[in-house]
This record gives sequence, structure tokens and C-alpha cells, in this order.
Amino acid sequence: MRNRFDSQLEKLNLELITMGALCEDAISASVKAMLDGDDALCEKVFSTDAEIDQKERDIEAICMKLLLQQQPVARDLRVISSALKMISDMERIGDQASDIAEIAKFIKNSDVKSKIHIKDMAQSAIKMVTDSVESFVKKDLELARAVIQYDDRVDNLFDCVKDELVRLISEDRANGEFCIDLLMIAKYLERIGDHAVNIAEWVEYSITGTHEN
Repeated sequence: MRNRFDSQLEKLNLELITMGALCEDAISASVKAMLDGDDALCEKVFSTDAEIDQKERDIEAICMKLLLQQQPVARDLRVISSALKMISDMERIGDQASDIAEIAKFIKNSDVKSKIHIKDMAQSAIKMVTDSVESFVKKDLELARAVIQYDDRVDNLFDCVKDELVRLISEDRANGEFCIDLLMIAKYLERIGDHAVNIAEWVEYSITGTHEN
């Protein structure tokens, strides 16, 4: 019975890795669509978001099966409940990548985009998502805590982008609407970082039994 349970847990891990990779793809494609003005990439993001939604349902089904058909001990229950919380945050990450892609369809001013740190912010957010999922699969408490600390970098980059956009508006008010769109994208990336922190905090709970919030 325990072997079967462990096999299902391994399947859960693999599905979470897949869902995490889809989130990374969605973030990366949405920002690239914005930087390159590529509408086809926007459509790819919308398609990936649908895959993320389906993956959430698949993982929920695995978790329910583990809870109902097996006899999980306390540590197993923490792992399963943490996975259920994590996929909710990952689903939101997919939604926010879609929101970025939606805005990207209307942004074409490449000159302004090259002057701000949106790409750096996206790379940092992707790293947080990757590391948070990896920390769950590897049961790596230190990596989970590093993700939580790394959020400061994303927050600092958001402040940097905000300052850059304010400066660009002051230099040319014609950039106003465009800069507001870019600020929205930066805000979505900041929220993605926050969701990665949530995932890392649930990893910490799954390992230690305590949760900060």
C-alpha cells in the first residue's frame, strides 16, 4: 500500500514540475511578446494558460485520490495540502502571464521598452517560480527560504521600473499611456513574485509543519 502511495506522490511531483514549466513558459513568452511586439506569442501565452488550468485540475484529482484511497500520515497530509495550495498560486501565475500578453498586443513602442528593466524583472520572477517548485520536489527548505528572500530583488526592480517610467513621462508626456501599460506589466510581474513566495512558504510548511501566515 505504501509503495502505491509513494508512486502516486512521485506522479504528483512530476505533474507539479510540468505545471511549473508551463508557468515559466507563459511568463517568458508574455514578456518576449511585449518586447518584440509579437502577436503570435500572445496567442501562445493564452494557449499555455489553458494548459495550466487543465494541469491544476489534473493535480487536484491526484491529490483527492491520495487523500481518499490511501491512508496518509501527518507528514503526507502536509505535502498534499501544500500541493493543493501551490497549484492555486500557479494557476494565478498563468492568469497574470495572460494579462501581460493581453497588454502586449497593444504595445509597439520598442524605443521606450529598451530603456527599462522589465526583462530583468521577468527573469527574476521566472527564477522564483522555478526555484519554488524545485524546492517542493527536492524537499529543499533552504531553497524555499532563498525564494522568499529573493522577492526583495523583484520588489526593488519594480521600484526601479516605476522610477524609469516616471522619468520617461516627464521627458515626453506623449509616452504617458504607453508607460502606464508598462507599469501594469511590471505590477503583474511583481504579483508573480508574490505567488512564488506563497509557493515557497507552503513548501516550508510541508517540511516543517509551520507556516508564516
